[in-house]
Amino acid sequence: MDYPWEDLTLSFSRTSMFPFFDIAHYLVSVMALKQQPGSVTVAWNNPLSSWLSAMLHCFGGGILSCILLAEPPLKFLTNHTNILLASSIWYIVFFCPRDLVSQGYSYKPIQMLAAGMKEVTRTWKIVSGVTHASSYYRNGWIVMIAIGWARGAGGAVVTSCEQLLRGDWKPAGNEWLKMSFPSKVTLLGSVLFTLQHTQHLAVSKHDLMFLYTIFLLMVKVRMMIKKNIPITFAPIEDTLSRMLFGWQQQFSWAEKKPDVKPSSNGTASSVSKPTTEGPGAAKRHAKKED
Repeated sequence: MDYPWEDLTLSFSRTSMFPFFDIAHYLVSVMALKQQPGSVTVAWNNPLSSWLSAMLHCFGGGILSCILLAEPPLKFLTNHTNILLASSIWYIVFFCPRDLVSQGYSYKPIQMLAAGMKEVTRTWKIVSGVTHASSYYRNGWIVMIAIGWARGAGGAVVTSCEQLLRGDWKPAGNEWLKMSFPSKVTLLGSVLFTLQHTQHLAVSKHDLMFLYTIFLLMVKVRMMIKKNIPITFAPIEDTLSRMLFGWQQQFSWAEKKPDVKPSSNGTASSVSKPTTEGPGAAKRHAKKED
């Protein structure tokens, strides 16, 4: 007997990302590039440099995962269809007459639709990264987590390196020093799919893909609607930090507490340091003795 839930999740897991979801991913990535200061000027003065930057934004996760697995970093260039599709998106975004693409993308519903479709591709990239890493290291769950994260969020790391080469690098935007919320969510997904792949998580892959994608969509929509209220893992991170790394700090605080000495009336009083009297005080004592 087939259950509706199983049919739904199984059909969802078999959805093809090409071409519509890939188009949304390329559109959001290229628009993020265009919103950087000076990117339009670079596109007009040096189109090849702008095109290379766009390809890094679109295929950065695949490039980073290839580097980590000692595969050719230019392996993504063998997929001619996706290269032509991403190049077409880059061309119409930067060189469309009257900037019609950017004007259409400025509407909030279109942005939410494209961003939601991009989050769907994030799930597929994480799953493909974990599966691809397991073909090299069958029991290397740390490698699976790293490659799954690289596929899903490695574009931010690669583009940071590209900004460093262009001289526009900023430490605040470095994913290694300060991970963004999408990178943290991708890391969480990579851990979950690795546990599922190694059979340490009792849930089917298509169910986990569906539930994780719904979680990504809900978070993304909420972040776009309420921009002034960012979503973070700060409470969980603070709790884990205190549990795992805060013991030594608590002991150091206890050692720095001042010594307390009981007084004659039974109450506790802190030990005070002797004070030095000035010459004026010595003269007053001498007059009292006279």
